Amino acid sequence: MKAMVLTSFGGPDSFARQDLPDPRPGPGQVRVAVHATSINPLDIQIRRGDYADQVALPAIIGHDVSGVIDEIGSGVTGFREGDEVYYTPRIFGGPGSYAEYHVADTDIVARKPANLTHSEAASVSLVGVTVWEALVQRARLQVTETVLIHGGAGGVGSIAVQVATAIGARVLATARGSDAARVARLGASEVIDFEREDYGEAVDRLTEGPGVDVVLDTLGRDTLSRSPRLLREDGRVVSLVDTATPQNLIDAWGRNATYHFVFSRQSAGKLDALTRLLERGLVVPQVGLELPLAEVAGAHARAEEGRVKGKIVLRVRS
Repeated sequence: MKAMVLTSFGGPDSFARQDLPDPRPGPGQVRVAVHATSINPLDIQIRRGDYADQVALPAIIGHDVSGVIDEIGSGVTGFREGDEVYYTPRIFGGPGSYAEYHVADTDIVARKPANLTHSEAASVSLVGVTVWEALVQRARLQVTETVLIHGGAGGVGSIAVQVATAIGARVLATARGSDAARVARLGASEVIDFEREDYGEAVDRLTEGPGVDVVLDTLGRDTLSRSPRLLREDGRVVSLVDTATPQNLIDAWGRNATYHFVFSRQSAGKLDALTRLLERGLVVPQVGLELPLAEVAGAHARAEEGRVKGKIVLRVRS
């Protein structure tokens, strides 16, 4: 198979196209002919060397798969050759998705939503599972509650806005003014232009003082330390961003706040729940750009620029 292999840690040009043996599925596994994958912040962090202790080079990275099962290992039930599926490979658990084939355990594989193309499905598997775990399983966001989503125009934020809206919560989201209309169309009740207004003051104004029930942090920086000031009593903060910078969380004590740090765990069950929202049209993938897998270096460069609205998808097969 052809694969784009990370041969060294560094810039976007750290990938090399290589011909490798086709992988074979073991017991309880399926082999998937990958049709599309996508770029995630985690891919960029791995490429730069942020997780050098967890990734041995050379490595195939990539964390989204949408494709077709073309071989089944022994003991597999519930899937057959020709099934269209989508999933996220186990993070730090073996080869990723920048390749023509991928082998996966069936407990992380789900049937692709029938109404989505492979490119659309590949754009939501990791971000969708992450958002589901963050808002539904950790924050336990409820219909009557208000959530503040940082980075509502981003790859994760745009899905989070839609999932929170589908739950029935009131959604406040931060974004640049140029993205405000798009984020509002995704379901945000109010979009805070963080370039023109302090989001803390905006939350105070929009909630008339009490604050929000949940803060979803997709950005990092000072959001952990500032979030308690935005919360109602017993509020929750869910962060998807790792940070090595110490932060003072004394304000969290005063609000009796709960913090959740999410490093998403893959499972077919989470994807099945997401699929129900996708097939009902309550969550719509946000694909901003499609490029062939061979142009992965350019895709990484575009992702780091941050100017593409929506996910950058890599087409592996036409």
